[in-house]
Amino acid sequence: MIFIYNDYGGTHTTSLAAAYHLNKLPTNRQLTKEEILAVDYFNKLKTSDMGKLIFHGLDENGNPVYSVGRGSSKVVVEALKNLSLILQDKYQNDEPIIYSNTSPTVPFSMTMGGLLSRRLKLDALGVPLLVMGAKKSCSNIHELVIHTKKTAAARSGTEPVIVIDNKEYSA
Repeated sequence: MIFIYNDYGGTHTTSLAAAYHLNKLPTNRQLTKEEILAVDYFNKLKTSDMGKLIFHGLDENGNPVYSVGRGSSKVVVEALKNLSLILQDKYQNDEPIIYSNTSPTVPFSMTMGGLLSRRLKLDALGVPLLVMGAKKSCSNIHELVIHTKKTAAARSGTEPVIVIDNKEYSA
């Protein structure tokens, strides 16, 4: 099984989701500023990294975990899904792929922090907002990861690609 977390920029909620998925973060309390800023790729990707699949590691079952920033496009995930189906069919690969949208967990402070830090290069203003947003959304992100894993485990054997919108996890 391959897990791919996606959102607009691919550097904030997707990085946190991947870290939770890989059991790299504590789940019994709110994250500290230091823990948030130490997450691999958190606030480190650029606009030019959008569309690139970023490998975060293998989970406890040996499943690869990736993230991707899809920008403002509403069709990137659908295109990736269709490409995945084509490649699975052509190469007779039955490895399931799970695309999980982390965008619903993004609070306004994280949106503004990302804009200020990543786009305008104003880290002094953006990073504190990002940390505030991450602290606010970390429990939602963790729940989203649990839901993603459960959905993947419960999938029928005939579903080679699953896209999870996760609208119930809004910030």
